Amino acid sequence: MTGTGPAVTICIRRARPGDAAAIGAVHAETWRSTYAGVLPDAYLAALCPHRLGYGYERAILDRRDGHAVFVAVAAAAGGGEGTSAVVGFASGGRSRRSALAEGEIETLYLLDDFRERGVGRRLMRAMAAHLHAIGCRSAMLWVLRDNPTRWFYERLGGRLAAREVIRFAGCEVEQQAMVWDPIEVLLAATASAPER
Repeated sequence: MTGTGPAVTICIRRARPGDAAAIGAVHAETWRSTYAGVLPDAYLAALCPHRLGYGYERAILDRRDGHAVFVAVAAAAGGGEGTSAVVGFASGGRSRRSALAEGEIETLYLLDDFRERGVGRRLMRAMAAHLHAIGCRSAMLWVLRDNPTRWFYERLGGRLAAREVIRFAGCEVEQQAMVWDPIEVLLAATASAPER
């Protein structure tokens, strides 16, 4: 965010069940922004933040396979109660495709106003540190080929390791697996994540 408004600080922390509704809203808003023209308009319009939030609440509580959810919370400097909001999140755990990597970042979504400020990098750092702590020596994520922010993962040293066409929202799309092997590549790439 730019301008002369109040200074905003960003805190990255482990998600709590009470964050689920806000996470669902971030998911819906970022998909509508990122995938406009990539996925069908009707599908994007029908995204239900409440339903998404319910799914994330279960994900926050379910820590099987090392699963974790982290949130980026923005707070206005000097603000009181109710002046903080979830503006992004990341989730993951042990990989669903162990042949590609041991750990997987399943989601990384960030509201448009908070991009290009180091927040996405800090969320990736939280996930990489978590995966490393649970013993994963490599990490991966899937990204749609037509996702306009795909370059972010390339800048962090992600290497294209696989491609596949999947059927999603009634259409065929290509997804690409980005891999960091060893995971220290991702840890090093996210080590300096200044807040702006």
